[in-house]
Amino acid sequence: MSAVEFVGVRRTFGRVVAVDRVDLTLERGSFVGLIGHNGAGKSTLMKTLIGTLAPSEGQVRVCGVDVHAAPREARMHVGAVPEEPAVYDYLTAREFLTFVAGVRGGGDVEEALEFTGLGEDADRLLREYSQGMRRKTALAAAVLGKPDVLVLDESLNGLDPPSAARVKSRLRGLVDQGHTVILSTHVVDTVQAVADRVVMLAHGRVVADEQMSELGDAGLEALFLERLKQTRDERA
Repeated sequence: MSAVEFVGVRRTFGRVVAVDRVDLTLERGSFVGLIGHNGAGKSTLMKTLIGTLAPSEGQVRVCGVDVHAAPREARMHVGAVPEEPAVYDYLTAREFLTFVAGVRGGGDVEEALEFTGLGEDADRLLREYSQGMRRKTALAAAVLGKPDVLVLDESLNGLDPPSAARVKSRLRGLVDQGHTVILSTHVVDTVQAVADRVVMLAHGRVVADEQMSELGDAGLEALFLERLKQTRDERA
């Protein structure tokens, strides 16, 4: 069974087509980089996956569960860090993660704190945290219970280099255990550093789906610029 399936997914906002009939299957145990220009539809597609937006057409399935027909069951398989994560300022990180674990029905709080390196600061109020530390707290909450699918929307931005290296290593560990990680970003270098597979969106459509090992010497940036130019030429 696949980890994630997008089947004919389309999402419109009035006359604006944000996602345009995406068909995409992501396997278990894969680290997928979802890239695209600003406004390509990355965040919209990820929101249909985590259930905060319903597709205008099509289906989204997580581990065989239709996200919008059975949202509660689907959420049990997914952990997510949105582009602008929200935390409770007057809780400590430990209290916040304990609360999230209760809502999710379980999860090892100490393991999640260790995953992101927050242990020494776990008992400080979140209102005292920097943006990078708040992002690490949201990531710790997402990995509670080790969900089958982890969705990260620009979630490595703002981390200091040692923290970013630590998190990337731990994410790779999850993938090696059979979990699926989807990192949505417009930063090509980040995808090249961590992903096994890259899916590129342009104007709401999948314009490339490649294994990183098959990109050759030109690399991901060259592919990105080439496909983006092709798409613009087609729309001209």
